Amino acid sequence: MATFLFDEIIFGPVKSRRLGVSLGINLLPTKKKICNFNCIYCECGWTRNIEKAVSCLPRREEVYKALDFKLSELNKKSFAPDVITFAGNGEPTLHPDFPGIIDDSITLRNKYFPKARIAVLSNATTISNPLIKAALLKVDQNILKLDSAFDSTIKIHNQPRVDIDVEEFINRLIGFNGKVIIQTLFLRGIHNGKVIDNTTPVEITEWLKAIERIKPSEVMIYTISRDTPEGSRLNKIPLIELKGIAALVESMGIRTRVSG
Repeated sequence: MATFLFDEIIFGPVKSRRLGVSLGINLLPTKKKICNFNCIYCECGWTRNIEKAVSCLPRREEVYKALDFKLSELNKKSFAPDVITFAGNGEPTLHPDFPGIIDDSITLRNKYFPKARIAVLSNATTISNPLIKAALLKVDQNILKLDSAFDSTIKIHNQPRVDIDVEEFINRLIGFNGKVIIQTLFLRGIHNGKVIDNTTPVEITEWLKAIERIKPSEVMIYTISRDTPEGSRLNKIPLIELKGIAALVESMGIRTRVSG
């Protein structure tokens, strides 16, 4: 099934389901995905041979110039984005200059649109690095992925290219002391001939326990919205079901945002 890649360092602004009017920053190559996850639902397609693509990463100076130019243009048009979002073709925190680029983006945001938020969409695999964690704590919306509380489910849904122990993963998320937004994508379908579903009662019960322990400032619940590498073998979760899961989170006093 067709998927897509962002073909620029700075893209948009676009209307985001979860964030509003978003100006995107892609710290990865424009023609290849780089990620240490290989999620079966990723709109950017499969992760392949990332080692060969590292040399194609934009330099910190390039990112600064591109963001400065775009924000200047938007400022001249009096068009203020709601949020400046680090997303793009893979995992943004894998860029070796990620902490410095965050500092640059804060400087430029403050110069042109001080009311705009800065958000990072990350799979949270690098948060054991104190420099990455410190950078994430500087942004307005530190949005980290947790699709399941089970190792076996993460291995199928996210297909990590690094070792993941969910208990250790959750403990690191707890270490943000609430300055974190958890994002979870729910789906059902078939992968490699096996039925997959992270909305079963057992899955939801354990996921809710993890959310209660992490105590995030917010939870973002969503489902598939674009083509995936698995194509028609993966199914969206109906909005009414997502809202039902959200109600369980909200009963813990945690703000929840739902995107169907």
